[in-house]
Amino acid sequence: MRAARRLVLLSLAAALFRGGSAAAQTAPAKPPSRPGPHPIMASAQARVLPTSSNGRTYQIYVGLPPSYAREPNRHYPVLYLCDGYWDFTLVSSFLGGLLFDNDAPEMILVGLGYPGLNPDFGALRTYDYTPVPAPNDPQGKLGGHASEFLHVLETEIIPLVEREYRVDRSFRALGGSSLGGLFTLYAMFDRPGLFQGYIAPSPAVEWAKDWLLEREAAYAAANKDLPVRLFVSGASEEWPGFLAAIRRFDERLQGRHYPGLHYKWRLVEGERHAGTKPESFNRGVRFVFAPLAPSPNEK
Repeated sequence: MRAARRLVLLSLAAALFRGGSAAAQTAPAKPPSRPGPHPIMASAQARVLPTSSNGRTYQIYVGLPPSYAREPNRHYPVLYLCDGYWDFTLVSSFLGGLLFDNDAPEMILVGLGYPGLNPDFGALRTYDYTPVPAPNDPQGKLGGHASEFLHVLETEIIPLVEREYRVDRSFRALGGSSLGGLFTLYAMFDRPGLFQGYIAPSPAVEWAKDWLLEREAAYAAANKDLPVRLFVSGASEEWPGFLAAIRRFDERLQGRHYPGLHYKWRLVEGERHAGTKPESFNRGVRFVFAPLAPSPNEK
């Protein structure tokens, strides 16, 4: 009996996770006339957005801070996360600890992602997060469309978030790892002022033969300052060539001596490419949001 009851409970839980009770699934629901929020946990929502100007469809994950409901006049800074299907939950998992320790302010998290049951995240993110095609993809069929996605982020996603949630528009940050980190750094140079902070764990600087270094050089030739807060990391055990490219970027940036740049570089010892994310995002959030934290801890 215990085994049978357990099986029934597991089946019910699975049905609820897929979107509702068995009774609710007997007849297909009418599609909403306007995409709306769908709760995925107590303080978060997943929203499928209308088709964007680049012809692609995105899903965002919106996490609201603990005081959001009880303080209706309060506004919050926002952290936008590339690869939200992976890193939204990661950042959500440790943010409560940073709040408890007064290391970070309460904030709204917005994960950037794609809808569907089994999307090919690798192909989708390569298309959107890379600023130029790879050498073996000269026509840009697989990548090189970061400018289009950045335009969607700037003119469609951010305005939607700021229209429908209580956002402090004076401080927004962007974070992403690997190709998401490449996109994060590209956005920093391509749209000055759009974000005030950037978090880039193990960014794919080596993409297209260090193209990002060329973009940084073009920025430096036209600008005397880079007034942002920036955290960049690498993993000691990731691919040597990949890490070497990140170090080249670090050396280049440190050599610029931008007066308004608040920059922290960190090598995460003993980790490989993906394993660096928990520590890097934790420290990156601390560093980037330090000016708004009750008791800043930038270490």
